[in-house]
Amino acid sequence: MVRLSLTDFRSYGSLRLDCDIRPAVLTGPNGAGKTNLLEAISFLLPGRGLRRARLTDVTRSNAGDVRPGELRWAIAATLDTATGPTEIGTGFEATGEGEDGGRRVSRMNDAPARSQAALGEVFAAVWLVPEMDRLFMEGASARRRFLDRLVAAFDAAHTTRLNEYEQAMRERTRLLRDDKAGFRNADSGWVSALEKRMAESGVALAAARRAFVHRLAAACELGVGPFPAAGVSLAGDAEQWLDNRSALEAEDLFRDALAASRAADREAGRALVGPHRSDIEVVHLQKSRPAAGCSTGEQKALLISIVLAHARLVSLDRGAAPLLLMDEIAAHLDSDRRAALFDEICAVGAQAWMTGTDRELFEAFGDRAQFFRVDNATVRGV
Repeated sequence: MVRLSLTDFRSYGSLRLDCDIRPAVLTGPNGAGKTNLLEAISFLLPGRGLRRARLTDVTRSNAGDVRPGELRWAIAATLDTATGPTEIGTGFEATGEGEDGGRRVSRMNDAPARSQAALGEVFAAVWLVPEMDRLFMEGASARRRFLDRLVAAFDAAHTTRLNEYEQAMRERTRLLRDDKAGFRNADSGWVSALEKRMAESGVALAAARRAFVHRLAAACELGVGPFPAAGVSLAGDAEQWLDNRSALEAEDLFRDALAASRAADREAGRALVGPHRSDIEVVHLQKSRPAAGCSTGEQKALLISIVLAHARLVSLDRGAAPLLLMDEIAAHLDSDRRAALFDEICAVGAQAWMTGTDRELFEAFGDRAQFFRVDNATVRGV
């Protein structure tokens, strides 16, 4: 990325930041707007960004009124790609349905993008933020989101498959819930059609995760300098069905399992089987210990090791590493691990955007990085 422009996003009324392709270090006091910049970059991908914010939550608090068709907030970037400069952007377009009414819009090279997911064909990013320090200790949903971001960096269509699966699952859950509440009898044919959609998109989703984790596991077994080797595997019914069956056979099994589970799903208010319940399991190989049983520092090192292995794979696969968004990453690493992290980022050719309050923590970069000072939503090169 060689240019980032923001309009009415979080604390930024208007910003145009020109940069080069080296790693970018953002330093400044807490509350200056450093993480807001990383979040803006993350919004160029499908989804709710690194803070999982609603579209209405990121509009600058004192932004002016807009008319229908105008943007409440906007993010644009210029990418330096193998085929030349590429312009991408996204924003929240007002629809006139109250102050929160609007829809997500995306553009590529001055034309409307087919979808937000289309931006993933030219742009990939992965982030590490302090809230992820307990990723291995918390519920599986956060780990699935992390995994799906990693997969989408390889395969932009993965996000579309995920959305199709989740939409069909929500519709089926609504039908079963309405039937339970007595509003109407769920049409068996309609439910079956939704289960067929879930089976098709769900098995494709599980197959993409499974193929990716197989490659990731091989890369993670090597470790990166002081960052530990990690064992990575998937746990889930859909993935296990694919171990010794064709995709069509797995779809049949999934569809039958959903049909058999209608009564239980109706009572639970959710689908109890499917790739939305899968989990990624990580082991510290040197210690033969599950990540959940490791110290906080070891868990962070494992997470960094996985992200670096992923960056190497993406670089080999796409010819360019993903952007790495690393919020306060250096604060809790010792000097050896900081230096090793910076060396690996440069070796893989990744443009990492990193934040911190103390520039001295990043001195090991030397002139291999570019430095910016952030104060009160103002950014200047230093």
